[in-house]
Amino acid sequence: MQGKKADFFTILFVLAALVAAGCLATSGSDAFSQSAATVIAIAQMEVGKPPAGFRFARTGQGGPSQWTVLDDPTSFEGRVIEQSSSDRADYRFPLAILESVVAKNVEVSLKFKPVAGQVDQAGGIAVRVVDADNYYVVRANALEDNVRFYRVAKGRREQLHGVNVKVAGNQWHTLGLKAQDDRFTIEFDGKTLFATSDKTFSGAGRVALWTKSDSITRFDQIAIDVLP
Repeated sequence: MQGKKADFFTILFVLAALVAAGCLATSGSDAFSQSAATVIAIAQMEVGKPPAGFRFARTGQGGPSQWTVLDDPTSFEGRVIEQSSSDRADYRFPLAILESVVAKNVEVSLKFKPVAGQVDQAGGIAVRVVDADNYYVVRANALEDNVRFYRVAKGRREQLHGVNVKVAGNQWHTLGLKAQDDRFTIEFDGKTLFATSDKTFSGAGRVALWTKSDSITRFDQIAIDVLP
């Protein structure tokens, strides 16, 4: 009888230890990141209208941007955000700035599809957006087959890092940017491409979708994790 009681309490002890271990496993940095995630609900937005929760701006010259919610059967839930203005001004960078997130350290991922453009076919993620003339941006370009990371300060764009990689037109690609203090890590199609550092913008800012010149680009599966 004593042996059975000992076995019973041993089982209880093991179960308690497993439960405790499980709690600890979900309380680390990964769990924090998941709990802070903001996923943009494009499927709930109205087709033919500008995407809800965004405001629109432009760096550089040229006409205004045109951001619209569209049906796209190739997307994750059948609906996307598209920048469709085809103004060919070269130094022209349309922005769709998300209003709901203001943070310094963030991890942003999305899918983009470069649909058309004669000057450029680019899609990007901007972070620490102070205004239309001050932010960081990573962008991939299907006409140039490269991914580059820039600092835009007072409307002047300066490349901080970049690599050559195949960016197929009219296909979905994944793009990711992690901003952690003065370090920035870039991912493309599931692979980490490079990391670089800069201290120009050290405060909190907004997150934005970004295109260049006459790029007609679609965006899907936008997820934002606010980091500590």
